[in-house]
Amino acid sequence: MAVKDFKTSYKTIMDDHFPPAMEISFVDGKKRQTLVYEKVSWLIDGVNKGLRYGENPGQEAALYKLINGNLLLGEVTSIQPGRTLASDVELLQSGKHPGKTNITDVDNALNILRYLMETPCAVIVKHNNPCGVAKSAVLAEAYAKANLADRVAAFGGAIVLNRDVDRDTAELVLQNYAEVVAAPGFAPGVLELFATKKNLRVMRIANIARLESFACERVVDFKSLVDGGIIAQWSFTPVTRTRDQLAPAQAVYKGKEYKINRMPTEPEYADLLFGWLIECGVTSNSVLYVKDGVTISIGAGGQDRVGMSQFARDKAYRNLADRLCWEQHQIPYNNLQDESSRAEIDKEVARCKGGLPGSGMVSDAFFPFRDGVEVGLREGVSAVIQPGGSDRDFESIEACNEVGAAMVFTGQRCFKH
Repeated sequence: MAVKDFKTSYKTIMDDHFPPAMEISFVDGKKRQTLVYEKVSWLIDGVNKGLRYGENPGQEAALYKLINGNLLLGEVTSIQPGRTLASDVELLQSGKHPGKTNITDVDNALNILRYLMETPCAVIVKHNNPCGVAKSAVLAEAYAKANLADRVAAFGGAIVLNRDVDRDTAELVLQNYAEVVAAPGFAPGVLELFATKKNLRVMRIANIARLESFACERVVDFKSLVDGGIIAQWSFTPVTRTRDQLAPAQAVYKGKEYKINRMPTEPEYADLLFGWLIECGVTSNSVLYVKDGVTISIGAGGQDRVGMSQFARDKAYRNLADRLCWEQHQIPYNNLQDESSRAEIDKEVARCKGGLPGSGMVSDAFFPFRDGVEVGLREGVSAVIQPGGSDRDFESIEACNEVGAAMVFTGQRCFKH
């Protein structure tokens, strides 16, 4: 019997039957507000086609960009038509048409980057969650740090950069396998370098330069249900984006007032805000650790908060082990066969506690008990940021006070489902 080649399904360019235009109307009596969308396509090797397929081969899909209509509900207005980002990327290179996941990965990176435009920053997204985020004075350094933050997860990811890609950055990108590189522009000679990777999708998004203007903008977020029903909600926007908007952790329990004893230092504030704005693009439940403008580890999509605190902690240890192994031996830690070398790396990782001492711990929702925050504190976390609002916030405050850690509240949850 012939062996079936399952790999061919991933190379398929599906015909989709979605129409070239779409309209969505919100009707209230005689008042009708209509959003008008146009289907997006790209000409690649003589084939004009939209999305290759949806989340999986076999799922027809289409990408639409907003071209007309304004929506006002209460005091909230939707983003104006024509201000496109991921919905209208300029595809400079692609061995095959992009799929749905390529676009949504880039879009979630932009969702995070819109709050991090002050300095060169790199976001690497895998399965719609960031796996490495870093900022630096130089773009190449930002990318290198983001990649080494979780080199294993970054394999096959979408790299989105908020500055034009120079040769130094491009050469680093080419050392790894990536599905997508998106940026506002590319220096002379960079596209020729990327051409050596024929299946790398290179996307130019000119509006990245104006990404900050999207920071407070809202769009209607549609969630389809299994029976064809739809939930419509305004997209999430973090209201806490600066140091002055953070509140000292405090709570009242059974008539007793609890307050945090220490506020963050300047570097801790910077890391906590950096982590919080990244957290807004992470699937909940989630906990992450950050230090010196780089993610140490990101725990995404768990069912319980203490479990995600532990997962992110364990991932920090694994990430550091792989980084040290790569730097010393140029092979992944999981492929290291020499027992003595492995033992030396394990010893160093244990000594450094996965790089967690002095880091910031970030949670997208409150800690219901002290057990979650204690996971980070036992590893040397020095500052914590969380929404607050638990009936037992006092427990987390006491846990931080016992070890001299700082804690601030954002006053806003940032679940992402």
